[in-house]
Amino acid sequence: MIVLAGSSVSSVSSVCCSQQQRRVLRPRQQFCRRRLVLLRVEDDDDDSRNKRRPNFVVHSSSSLFSKRRTSPSSKICAASSSNNNGVTNYNQLGGKRRGKLNGAGVVTKLVKKDTQFEQLGLSPDELEQYNQETAGYKSIINAALEVLLETCPPFIPEGTETDVERFKDEDIESFTLNDKIFNPEMSWLAFNWRVLAAAADENIPAFERLRFLAISGRNLDEFFAKRVGALKRQESVGVGNLVKKRGKNIWSPRKTLEYVSAEVEKMSDIQAELYIEQIAPSLADYNIRILSHDDMDKETVQKVREWYHDYVEPILDPRAIDPCHPFPFLPSLSIALAVELEDAYSNEKFAVVSVPSVVDRWIDVGEFMDETKGKLFLPLEQILEANMDTLFQGCNIRACHAFRVCRNADVERNEEEAEDLLEMMSDEVRTRRFASFVRLEVQDTMPEHVKDRLMKSLELRSFDVTSVPHAAPLGFGVLDSIDVSFEMDDALVFDHWSPRTHPRLVGIDVPSSSASEAEEMSKRNIFDEIKKGDILVHHPYHSFATSTQAFFEAAARDKDVLSIKSTLYRTSSNSPIISSLIKACDNGKNVAVLVELKARFDEERNLGFAERLETAGCNVAYGVKGVKTHCKATLVVRREGEKLVKYVHLGTGNYNPSTAGIYTDYGMFTCKEEYGEDAVNLFKFLMGHHFQKEFNRLLVAPQSLQSSMVDLIENEITAAKKGYKASITAKMNGLDDPEICKAFYRASQAGVSVNLIVRGICRIRPGVPGISENIRVISIIGRFLEHHRCFRFENALQTGKADPKIYMGSADLMRRNLLHRVEVVTLVEDERIRCEIQDMLDACLVDGVLAWELGADGRYHRTPEARAIAAKHSSQDPGKGKLMPIAATKGLHASLMVDVLKKRSKSKTKQSVAGIAAKNLKYAARMPKQAMVKSAEDMAQPEKLEKAESAFPVSSSSSSSSDKRPSMHEIIDANARPIEGEKVINDTSEDSMDDVAFDMEV
Repeated sequence: MIVLAGSSVSSVSSVCCSQQQRRVLRPRQQFCRRRLVLLRVEDDDDDSRNKRRPNFVVHSSSSLFSKRRTSPSSKICAASSSNNNGVTNYNQLGGKRRGKLNGAGVVTKLVKKDTQFEQLGLSPDELEQYNQETAGYKSIINAALEVLLETCPPFIPEGTETDVERFKDEDIESFTLNDKIFNPEMSWLAFNWRVLAAAADENIPAFERLRFLAISGRNLDEFFAKRVGALKRQESVGVGNLVKKRGKNIWSPRKTLEYVSAEVEKMSDIQAELYIEQIAPSLADYNIRILSHDDMDKETVQKVREWYHDYVEPILDPRAIDPCHPFPFLPSLSIALAVELEDAYSNEKFAVVSVPSVVDRWIDVGEFMDETKGKLFLPLEQILEANMDTLFQGCNIRACHAFRVCRNADVERNEEEAEDLLEMMSDEVRTRRFASFVRLEVQDTMPEHVKDRLMKSLELRSFDVTSVPHAAPLGFGVLDSIDVSFEMDDALVFDHWSPRTHPRLVGIDVPSSSASEAEEMSKRNIFDEIKKGDILVHHPYHSFATSTQAFFEAAARDKDVLSIKSTLYRTSSNSPIISSLIKACDNGKNVAVLVELKARFDEERNLGFAERLETAGCNVAYGVKGVKTHCKATLVVRREGEKLVKYVHLGTGNYNPSTAGIYTDYGMFTCKEEYGEDAVNLFKFLMGHHFQKEFNRLLVAPQSLQSSMVDLIENEITAAKKGYKASITAKMNGLDDPEICKAFYRASQAGVSVNLIVRGICRIRPGVPGISENIRVISIIGRFLEHHRCFRFENALQTGKADPKIYMGSADLMRRNLLHRVEVVTLVEDERIRCEIQDMLDACLVDGVLAWELGADGRYHRTPEARAIAAKHSSQDPGKGKLMPIAATKGLHASLMVDVLKKRSKSKTKQSVAGIAAKNLKYAARMPKQAMVKSAEDMAQPEKLEKAESAFPVSSSSSSSSDKRPSMHEIIDANARPIEGEKVINDTSEDSMDDVAFDMEV
């Protein structure tokens, strides 16, 4: 049956052949099942509206890809090819990817799925144009996916300039501050494109690809909550008027929002295509499926309906929308259903049903279908959709449309007027729940009149709406939360990696307050090991549990420890660090903790930690007024004979056992007096009114870190001008501080070799003649999140010979870190540690697998030309480049895993098990078996080696099965447990992957 709709798009809803059919069919069936919906539309361009033939948009549940674009076929065909640079140009679609529905002539045709196109009454020319447009858009997406594997973003970013020849005559000042060269929001989205490229990589296991896709979704959620929220706040207070005075190359908040919206639309298209066409079919090969309600037979549908009646229906709160019933409260990142109703008198009604967050999003329906659990899943919103009649009896359900909302997390605060920071942050957490909306996600089957109604209720504009193909679920960020049974084929996940205990910490015992002096003397003590020399642990290659966590536990129990001072920015929900600090307080030690209450999205958790610590008797501070305390530092004061020895831990990452399993971070233990004095002065600043600008070994923000970094760069510039060897290598998460970037540009002009390893946003545009031809920028995206920050300067100015200075710490070279946070970067003195960091930096620069090369066009590349740059890199003193051969062929992470295994193997051959048993029998039981000699290929698969050293206990029943896989949560939480056979220090709860994202602010 073909129905001619009215003169407005609001009439384009689920039109059925009769009222009886409308009652029988479920809402989603009305729009999708057994139908093909063709909408006749025209493009937005007023000048050419009358010159172009009508275009068609298709919604079909039978198709894996939603052919829904409305741009002119001529431009689609032109865009399906690559431009001169071999890059697909999305902008050739005519400015906007969706046309505008022509209200005066919308034609809706509803036919059965198997009806031939000829039966629609379309002319041959119209059919040809339809086929041309849908095939053209499909070719664009396919071309973009191919480009994505080698170039990110695959489309030229909105508003940016790729032809650097236009800027070669600009001065450094204007070049650095030009939004066409660098815009923080567009650079952040470029980072997310690189994460999405990992999801597109067919060399990565299927479930890991799903995980990368989910990470890209969570990143977008955070991006809208923080960055888009901040832009909207700037726009509301009139920042755009101030921007106009700064020049034409500076974008206003409104323009930035429009560019961001266009870029996110493209990204959502690629996300959906990856899921629908690649990842979902790959998982289906292993019988893991996210089903639709229509995939179930009648018997299963009835079982699911009974489950819904027992466990879901009582929780639901269906809300009519009318003058007596206002729009309901919707939490951020929640999903709801917009329901179109018709009462017995044919009056149109509207309602909203929130999908409850207290019920799992993905319902395991395997047991209802007599299948294995952990294989078949059904989205909760589809169950609600199919049973909507139970909520609105007496009404006809015309249609249901799922949507998802995101709220602003950028809440303005005034610390200067706050009398109590704890109370202020508690109020902020409550206020944020009701913050304004910043994003609306809808499925592409939602009619315009429903979308308009939601936009009006949520106070959003058209560019705040993201449309997702209905064949893909809303909220890509939770895709990897499906409770999959991990008794699966090894090919679905990465080869398992269990962090190893650092060779110098193997066999270390935790002190006991009840042990006798003789017993304590016989134990190997972590403090005694630190006195032998500084120790550098590298997570997740080294175990967090047997290093940092053991350090806290030893300090809490050792009767000679007098004081513990530490900073906490983020930690796990059931943190063993918190438990150790409370235990230390119970044991009579002086414990002082700075808990940063302003850590974004962790405010509520940190408020709870602060209250727990205060209740236990710890001295708790809430941070420094006006800035965030982001440094990672701990000071333990221990009485040894007649003197006090200060043990210091300085790290690049949080004291979080969960993220320590997937974030790459350094932690350095030392008891050298200079570091101890610096730590004492640092905590006097953090806990009191002490101000100290200069330290012995530390560079501290906001006092002096920015100026110190600029001075170090200027020293390299001076050395280069004198003809000495000059180079800088820096690794960080983000780089946007204008002063630092201008210094790097000056260094390049002076001939200094500058190598920057920047995971996320980067203000530097390398390879521009006369400005940055001596700068190289790479970004590494892989199974572990690159998170450590370290810096190397050649330092040949004084003697004419290289005497490298190496620093590590918590600070990125971002304006916020350098001026608005307390950060600590420490000078590394120990020669072995310096070489270890240098080796890691060299491995990054030759990485031929994970590294992306930033080009002069502002995009990242993995092309053969980019790989050739990595191949030319040569090792610099004092590093020996021992990781470089493996990093070049297998990637940075594989090279570091191999290196850790080799070091463990060497440390075990230095002493025999029998010799240790003669000293103390209990150590013999803990010693792992001597590792067999393995090839590099074998060593790159560490889960097949040293089975006894799994970071979490394996029962005898499970270990007997060679194909038994640990759960993903066990893998994430692996660092929370020591190696089997070593003393269990503490246990931690499992933290969901939903808490882990490739965050720019971790």
